Amino acid sequence: ELMGEMAGKRVESDTITYNAAVTACGRSGELVKALELLTDMAAKHVELDTTTYDAAIGACETDGEWSKALGLLAEMSAKSVELNASTYNAAISACGNGDEWAMALGLLVEMASKRVELETATYNAAVSACANGVEWAQ
Repeated sequence: ELMGEMAGKRVESDTITYNAAVTACGRSGELVKALELLTDMAAKHVELDTTTYDAAIGACETDGEWSKALGLLAEMSAKSVELNASTYNAAISACGNGDEWAMALGLLVEMASKRVELETATYNAAVSACANGVEWAQ
């Protein structure tokens, strides 16, 4: 609603404004709205950066929408947007929330192959994903 109000008052929205809105949508469980904002950004030729995608993937994490999170990762790669540990952590958590522990472990392998530093949060997300899928032996 705020984005529409801003447009109505001819206030130009930039990447930072959209990132804040996507983050707010994600935190309030409004995944559909968060993804709509990404579409709106692209239509208005507003740059989607790592922070934008991190926020959207975080919204997917909240809803356990692992396939959408992986789709956003693929989109980032296709558009040469930097994928960092935070990006992967959210995607791994989304996989875990969706009981897709194998996908979560696959992301660990991908991180290593792309030389993205694995953080404590990364390992915690992976362990949680395995615990959700009851795959401790992995």
